[in-house]
Amino acid sequence: MNDELHGYFFEEIQPGMSASFAKTVTEADVMAFAGVSGDFNPVHINEEFASQTMFKGRIAHGMLSVGFISTVLGMKLPGPGCIYVNQNLKFKAPVRIGDTVTARVEVLSTVPEKKFVVLKTSCTVAGKTVIDGEATLMVPSKS
Repeated sequence: MNDELHGYFFEEIQPGMSASFAKTVTEADVMAFAGVSGDFNPVHINEEFASQTMFKGRIAHGMLSVGFISTVLGMKLPGPGCIYVNQNLKFKAPVRIGDTVTARVEVLSTVPEKKFVVLKTSCTVAGKTVIDGEATLMVPSKS
């Protein structure tokens, strides 16, 4: 790795490399995400409403947890300088306030002609997968 303003170069990335980031979701996180995104769905912010849903209580925005995947990609692997090209997601279970979400990425393959890196992306809570997906990123080259 070069310095804090530049992540891995394309030529340094190999299949099997991985990185992760973990954060406990707080009430403040959910409210800040609602404010920034404009998503005030009552399942996220209204306990009375949410208690009547299949979730039996409030859940965090799915895209809040996806943001933790973005943290790993943008700050660790490939790191600063990479650009999202694509992200596929499958939401498998809810995240609740107080849950610690661990976002993990693993390099699956590289596409040399485009300087793309394809990574498996996931979020887990207490070992249970809550989000599964795959991302493609454009990564700066040494040349």
